[in-house]
This record gives sequence, structure tokens and C-alpha cells, in this order.
Amino acid sequence: MSGRAIPEHAIDERFITASGPGGQNVNKVASAVQLRVDIFALGLSPESYRRLRTLAGSRLSTGGILVIQAQRFRTQEANREDARARLAALLDKADEREARRVRTKPSRAAKAKRVDAKKARASVKAGRGRVKPD
Repeated sequence: MSGRAIPEHAIDERFITASGPGGQNVNKVASAVQLRVDIFALGLSPESYRRLRTLAGSRLSTGGILVIQAQRFRTQEANREDARARLAALLDKADEREARRVRTKPSRAAKAKRVDAKKARASVKAGRGRVKPD
């Protein structure tokens, strides 16, 4: 988990019944958590905000609400921790900068090697043509 402090006023937790297997417990207990985060209240930089929009995809609403649903565990507390950890991981990934690509040029030897390979392949293919009777 990162050292980022997520303000509590930006987070809204709702507990809902989980889907999937689990017997009667799934139908009775609201153990899944739905974390709703107002990303405008997080104070992200414009670059981080742009990357977060890309990473979040359909989990982000047009109003700037990020929805993370956690239901892997049987208890509310474990699902709450899982949802917050996933939020922190998503924000950390949004803060990472993409490495700048350094443009490179192939060397003269590499170009010559490529041309020689193309010529060799062309001669092999040329040998596969129809045989002309003499």
C-alpha cells in the first residue's frame, strides 16, 4: 500500500449482498463492499487524472465517481480492506509516469545485414519458379 492519504470525505462505502456461490450466507449477509470515490476530491494532477480515467475504464462514471466492488472474502472488513487496497494500487499506477521512448536508428551494419538476408531469401524464391525447357 502507498503512503497516499485518501480523504474520507471523498469515499462512500456501501455494503451489498454478494453474488455467486456461498449458500444461505450470501443471501442473508451484506458482506460485499461497493466503494464509491469522488476522484475530483482526491486532488490529482492533470496527468494522473488522465491516466486514472484510462485505467479505470467503465468503473468511472461521467460524474467523476469511481466504483470499486469487492466481494472476494466472507467478511465485510476483509472486503473493505481489499477495496481500499485496490483503490490505492489504482491511484499508485495512475501516478506512475510512462517511460519516455528514446528513438534509435539501426546501424549501417544492421541495414546491410537485413538487405543481404532479403537478397538471399529472394534468390531462394526465384529458384522456385517454372523450369524453362532449353
